[in-house]
Amino acid sequence: MHLVNLTTAGFKRIFGLVLSVLIYSFSSAQENSPYSRYGVGDLIPNQNVSTRGMGGISAGYADFQSINFVNPAALGYISNTILDLGGEVDIRTLKSTISTEKYKATNTLISYLQLGFPLLSRKLKKSDAEKNVFWGLSFGLRPLSRISYKIEKNERLQLPPLSDSLNTLYEGSGGINQFNIGTGLRVKNFSIGINTGYSFGNKDYSTKLSFINDSVIYYKSNTEAKTRFSGFFLNVGMHYAFVFNKSQPGQRTLNIGVYGNLQQNLKASRNNLDETFSYDGNGGIVAIDTVQYKNDESGRIKIPATYGAGFTYSTKNWLLGLDFETASWSSYRYYGQSDNVQNNWTVRVGAQYYPAKEKTAASKYWSFVKYRAGFYFGPDYIKLNSTRNNYAATVGATFPLTSQQTLLRYGEYVLLNTAFEIGARGNKQSTSVRETITRINIGISMNARWFQKRKYD
Repeated sequence: MHLVNLTTAGFKRIFGLVLSVLIYSFSSAQENSPYSRYGVGDLIPNQNVSTRGMGGISAGYADFQSINFVNPAALGYISNTILDLGGEVDIRTLKSTISTEKYKATNTLISYLQLGFPLLSRKLKKSDAEKNVFWGLSFGLRPLSRISYKIEKNERLQLPPLSDSLNTLYEGSGGINQFNIGTGLRVKNFSIGINTGYSFGNKDYSTKLSFINDSVIYYKSNTEAKTRFSGFFLNVGMHYAFVFNKSQPGQRTLNIGVYGNLQQNLKASRNNLDETFSYDGNGGIVAIDTVQYKNDESGRIKIPATYGAGFTYSTKNWLLGLDFETASWSSYRYYGQSDNVQNNWTVRVGAQYYPAKEKTAASKYWSFVKYRAGFYFGPDYIKLNSTRNNYAATVGATFPLTSQQTLLRYGEYVLLNTAFEIGARGNKQSTSVRETITRINIGISMNARWFQKRKYD
């Protein structure tokens, strides 16, 4: 038991250190994405780091070594306690399609923190029928979207008999976070799952206008809206595994899954402010006169439903998968108003290769690494002057941090999941900004028998 205690205690300390770094990075991150001004902002990838390396396939993916956030039916495959956390380095480059101007931002962000464990242990299964029943549960916290932009626009206004220059500063911050708790029940090869919880966040916008005139002094104006919102959500999913050559070597499995994220109606409270102001010597805002102020204006934010389906086909060494997801963003409403969003769909394709064979020596470390690759493609849910694409190619790998001897002896392990993604939003034909996105994803998945009493110590 000495090795197991060392592994568990050591990675509890590592987990605390990594979590502190991620939370600090998340709270101090500065990003500038003009597309986050619309809808609910920039959507954060909602897959586990391990599946992000395969283009994000998740509908038919069931793995006892990690937690599937997309299809809750996969929670029925949890066999031990899993502590799963992930973070990402997000590198964005904004480039105008009509000029050579370019802007680059690098941010370190937390992706998720999840804990999952089985609700039925082997000792509780008394009959042969009960041995075919598996029940898992998970809960955690993760962000769903980010709003972060600061855009400055300078223009010349022709307003006879006056002709003045106007400086406009658009700023926004906020996003949606989610606390979730889900469960999945598996009976033989069929699984069903449900995931619910609480969504909460804020959406703060401001627009500052400044006239530039050599002879006449104009007051600067500020129009801002600060919105707080929250509400419950519900996701459901199903999964079925077709097993071929079950009694022969080289077992093959076809996993099919479907899921749905039902429409959310979040309760919101908004403060609206119209004022004139000036800047002090340190660049701070000094209010001059309040033109209009509305406090605690109640309303609703409607987030549309998302549906997806997919499959994976796996052998002992290979896994291939495909997902299709669609969302009806045209029904999005913010206080009854629509936005520059559209219905969208995404196709995801991925593959995984696991070199290890039955007689592979434990000393051959690289044979126990899982290698992944994939891509995704589809129209962006934000629509401006033209339909823009959202696409990326991905690669990744899972590195075991526990020796094969410890894994075989105690059934506990720690995995380092990695994924690298490079893609873009927009296209060269559009008359807007093209955004190139590079993500470096890192996650730790720790599997331990925390709630199982051992007979020998």
